[in-house]
Amino acid sequence: MNAKLHAVTDQNGRPLSFFMTTAQISDYTGAAALLDSLPAAQWMLGYRGYDANWFRDALEEKGIKPCIPGRKSRGKPVKYDKRKYKRRNRIEIMFERLKDWRCVATRYDRCPTVFFSAICLAATVIFWL
Repeated sequence: MNAKLHAVTDQNGRPLSFFMTTAQISDYTGAAALLDSLPAAQWMLGYRGYDANWFRDALEEKGIKPCIPGRKSRGKPVKYDKRKYKRRNRIEIMFERLKDWRCVATRYDRCPTVFFSAICLAATVIFWL
């Protein structure tokens, strides 16, 4: 079973919440699930998979400025702050630190609940202790 892990982090790259979907599910599902758990922030970084007008509108309703580049298939390019977007590497570093845990990187557990629990445990140990 393949899985996608969607995460909300703070400005330092520490995870605040997770949502896991199967690999065949669109990224919009993860975005919709994590929308309510977003903390108060000035702006949000996201990769191209989260580029949707409804998601941008929902972020702006919460008072958050989206910093998400447009998809390649988008007809009209979307403006975003490229300097702020370079800070997205903190999110990638967070995922790589989670993969330092062997059980997360190799996905020994086939049960999604056990795998998600291992991710949460690894995040707690790495970032909060």
